[in-house]
Amino acid sequence: MALRLKNKDNFSTVLKKYFSAKNETFSLDPLAELIAAVKKEDIGVFVAYLKDNQDITENLSYYIHNVFKDKPFNLSLTEADILSENAFFPELKKRLLNKVLPSIENEDTIWYLVDFVSVTPKKDLDFFINSQEDKLSELFRLLKVDRFVANAHVKRELLFAFNVLAWRVIGNAMDVEVMKMVPKYRNLDNPFLALQNELDILITQFKEDPNFQLNSKDEVYKQIKVYLQQCQDFVNIAFKNSGKYGISSKINLYLLKIRQQLTRMSDILQIFVIDTPEDYVVRSKQLFLNILRYKSHKNNVQDLISDSTRLMSHLITNHTAETGTHYITSNAKDYMKMFWKASGGGVIVGALCVLKMLYGSLEGSDFSHAFLYSLNYAMGFVMIYLMHFTLATKQPAMTAATMAKVLADGESRKSNFTDFAHLVSKLFRTQFIAFVGNVLLAFPIALAIVYGLEVLFKQNFAIDKSTKLLTDLNPFESKAIFHACIAGFFLFISGIISGNIGNNSIFYKIPERIAKNPFINYFFGNKFAESLSKYYSKNWAGIVSNFWFGVFLGATAPIGLFFGLDLDIRHITFAAGNFALGLYGKDFSVDSYTFWISFITVFLIGFFNFIVSFGLSMILAFRSRKMNTAEVGAIFKEIFNYFIKNPLRFFIPIRSRLDGKAQELMEKSKSSTKPKDL
Repeated sequence: MALRLKNKDNFSTVLKKYFSAKNETFSLDPLAELIAAVKKEDIGVFVAYLKDNQDITENLSYYIHNVFKDKPFNLSLTEADILSENAFFPELKKRLLNKVLPSIENEDTIWYLVDFVSVTPKKDLDFFINSQEDKLSELFRLLKVDRFVANAHVKRELLFAFNVLAWRVIGNAMDVEVMKMVPKYRNLDNPFLALQNELDILITQFKEDPNFQLNSKDEVYKQIKVYLQQCQDFVNIAFKNSGKYGISSKINLYLLKIRQQLTRMSDILQIFVIDTPEDYVVRSKQLFLNILRYKSHKNNVQDLISDSTRLMSHLITNHTAETGTHYITSNAKDYMKMFWKASGGGVIVGALCVLKMLYGSLEGSDFSHAFLYSLNYAMGFVMIYLMHFTLATKQPAMTAATMAKVLADGESRKSNFTDFAHLVSKLFRTQFIAFVGNVLLAFPIALAIVYGLEVLFKQNFAIDKSTKLLTDLNPFESKAIFHACIAGFFLFISGIISGNIGNNSIFYKIPERIAKNPFINYFFGNKFAESLSKYYSKNWAGIVSNFWFGVFLGATAPIGLFFGLDLDIRHITFAAGNFALGLYGKDFSVDSYTFWISFITVFLIGFFNFIVSFGLSMILAFRSRKMNTAEVGAIFKEIFNYFIKNPLRFFIPIRSRLDGKAQELMEKSKSSTKPKDL
């Protein structure tokens, strides 16, 4: 291995060194050095050299046949770049371990050969893929490996790999939880079993005649191809039904594994098909490049995370999108309704600001303060939710998913961009009026409560905290903006929690279990059980996400103190309440700089709360629906142009001819959240 890494010779030097005479060795060092040298040149130059040096070409061909002879390669087809574990974290752990400490393989296999010869399989793959196709074909002919796939040993390995994959696919597809995702297949012929039957016919043909060759007109080939497609349809329907039945990470991984195995089986089947003599070299190259490709991705952590989380993120955004439709106002009446709901939220937050200030003045450990702050925030947020009030910055995590869903569900996305931009203006003005409602009430309510406490107890409770409260609202003397971003991140996480709870509720059929629970029905009656089921279905996700959002906000500062880190949160509504308490503690005697910098920072905090939570949610939503990056850029450009032409529509509800179209997009988004039976 070290010899290969130090090699700086060109391919002609390596060829003369090892292949001037017949090379009987089984050592892989000559091949490793040669490939490293060839990659420095164009493959056409290498081919031309071999054509001009017939003896070296013959010796190289003999060596390659000798090294590869009868080496099994089925593991490269059945294991490489296919999920091997039944859970995400064990698979992640395995891939990370293999990256740091590569596994020890049987030295008498192609798997080991590729690992030894190729330090970076991805670069080797790119080199051969980017080489001229006709030159690569000529290289295969010169080395006499152009009919590699006609070899009986190769066919045996391909069929064995095909059979192993078929057994595994059947085992995964027959899992009771997987079958629940596709109930229609319980009453129909299962395509996985039919596929195995056709494969048995293929294996029988090979046993009877090892030289048999498939072509695209053979009945067994056509049948296997049909059943493979039906199996793929099974997986697609299961994924599509996930919106209706919910899905667990285990089933998500099972379905991904089945899809990978079916794709691999399709690749193997294609290697067998020979219609013309030219197909021999085409299939031989295809098998060679396939093995390199599989090996180059075998420990790819990024692909694992991407594939495993895309569907879950889609489901999470699906459930939050359904909630998000309620946060976009369409007319002046809805606009004012949102203002009053936000005002109600501002009243509660104003009280929470005073309570947090009082809790902070109590003697106690960091843990006790974390508990009190978390309880204060959590109970307040749950109260806001249950009383149908609104916390402005709680909306973006919900509405971002709705916006992405509307775009993804659009039949012709480009023609929808202007309508979508108008929908964004409706979202923005909804956010704006929610901010206004929260801030306008949080400020006076906090003042009123602290004044009332002073009247009752003859003590100004804000006086000791006023300097810190105002300093925290100065971005030049504190990390107010950074702390606002932390709050925005927690807003995003609370949206994830809400969507995940919604998915789990559907997957585990929690509302149905509550309605049918014998204990509840016996002691409280059927009517109570039904009511509890509906209440859970409607409110539980919101209660849990708001509770945890409160815990995150309340525990951040004490945890930061415990670890010696300057961590905290800043939220626009709480910032408005704290601004009021700071002014009251100073008896409203502050200089104009302090007043205006604090006033401006309140809205800066709101902006960063919004932009972080909304931005992260949009990234998750776009990613879950595989939105094109260039297309997203065109969308934002259209939104900017729309703002330049109609700035007031982003702040007040002005009527527009596009209102009907925007509403149509919203209705389409609502209806598509709950998939129909398939």
